[in-house]
Amino acid sequence: MGFGDYPKEYNPAVHGPYDPARYYGKPDTPFGQVKLSEIGSWFARRNKSPSAVMGACSRAWWRWQHKYVQPKKVGMAPFFQLLVGSMTFFYVINYGRMSMYFIHNLLISPTGTTNTTKDAQLYFMQYLYMEIVTSLHEPL
Repeated sequence: MGFGDYPKEYNPAVHGPYDPARYYGKPDTPFGQVKLSEIGSWFARRNKSPSAVMGACSRAWWRWQHKYVQPKKVGMAPFFQLLVGSMTFFYVINYGRMSMYFIHNLLISPTGTTNTTKDAQLYFMQYLYMEIVTSLHEPL
């Protein structure tokens, strides 16, 4: 299948108008109906080529589009989903920098002197205590 071509399993006489969210290959047992003893054989039957993975991602994209973005009455769900997805993505790519910042603040005191491990543990316990106390006093 080249770029922009229909899948080779698609037959307009049988399937009707093309839907990019539909899989036109041989139907198999849905993942939700697979028993635990059959998971290995179910994964072995999957096509793991790069074009098959891209096809699955494309179908997932179009299913999401049809369900949340393109209906007649669109709610706020797609905007919140994109917001949470982008927040998660940027958290993951900046995790190392944020964790080093947190560790640096534990090991360096406000006066600029280096703390010992015992001091760092004390600061960490004070930090946790303050987080717990402030969370208990916040209104619901």
